[in-house]
Amino acid sequence: MAKYQKIIDWLNKNIDEGRLRPGEKIPSENELCEMFGLSRQTVRHAIAKLSEEGLLESVRGSGTYVSDQHAEEGKKSVVAVVTTYVDDYIFPSTISGIESTLSSKGYSMQLSFTNNTTGKEKQILEDLLERNDVAGVIMEPVKSALPNPNIALYHKLMERGMKILFLNSYYPELDLPHVSINDEECAYRAVKALAEAGHKSIGCVLKLDDGQGRERYRGYLRAMTECKLSFTYDHVNWIDTIDIKDGKKALGRVKERLNGCTAVFCYNDLVAGMLMQMLQEEGLKVPGDMSVIGMDDSDMAKVGVGGVAISSIPHPKARLGEKAAQNIIRMIHSSGQFGNATFEFAEDVIMRDSVRQI
Repeated sequence: MAKYQKIIDWLNKNIDEGRLRPGEKIPSENELCEMFGLSRQTVRHAIAKLSEEGLLESVRGSGTYVSDQHAEEGKKSVVAVVTTYVDDYIFPSTISGIESTLSSKGYSMQLSFTNNTTGKEKQILEDLLERNDVAGVIMEPVKSALPNPNIALYHKLMERGMKILFLNSYYPELDLPHVSINDEECAYRAVKALAEAGHKSIGCVLKLDDGQGRERYRGYLRAMTECKLSFTYDHVNWIDTIDIKDGKKALGRVKERLNGCTAVFCYNDLVAGMLMQMLQEEGLKVPGDMSVIGMDDSDMAKVGVGGVAISSIPHPKARLGEKAAQNIIRMIHSSGQFGNATFEFAEDVIMRDSVRQI
């Protein structure tokens, strides 16, 4: 990491968390030099980068201040927010976080849903190309692990200077920032927690058509390798969006492929809950016969299945929405490319009754 990046990260963190507010003066160059043990040239480079991104503004003879980044009168002030669904247990809190942050800066939010289909995504993108009042777009990708037929439409928006930020995942074909959880790291922590509980044969149930599933598989493999656990692809199960809609009947073959496992890492709490219900209906005990970890720390995880609360990695939900809104605002106000718009949250496992110690 470049030396100046330490200063940028520190300033970003303090601004995002409200310790440095709009209009407030940041520490002087001398103070920053002393704080980080860096040269004045390095400090000036960091300040210049953040000034270029519109986050800071320098006043000759006075110092450097945090910019307000409020929507400017007479300029575009609509941010289009596009998610796959609205009724999922994650999205209401995330959307609320986005809206509250945007409105505090004078931006209005226009909300659309793709229903996780490329056809609906295409309609929304074509509509955005026809409009001239949109300052930026926060977009959740559709089935981001699969080739997407709408990439050319994204390129057209980019050519017009539209600021685009992806939410929860991203399209590898596009060089655009994203705000999400760190899927690989979170999956790694979940599987490592199972290993530390004494489990040596650990399977997984992951989503095939979303990029999150791909990254969580990387985390699963990293933990299995680091913990020196034997790996067989027979214990890796892939399901898709339709399978999840079909409910637990879609998990029929999963039980067979988990034969010999004492623990399983699931794509999310919904999948974990369906799997636990299926196992319990077939006379197997959780965690006695199978330990289970999910992701998102939903209400389902807390309430549990059959009286067994689900161990889970929490999803930042509202914090993720707030961060996405903060970053799209910075992108809108940046005179160049906002270099720190990608941000990934890393969360720790909340252990509950669904995991037993061996």
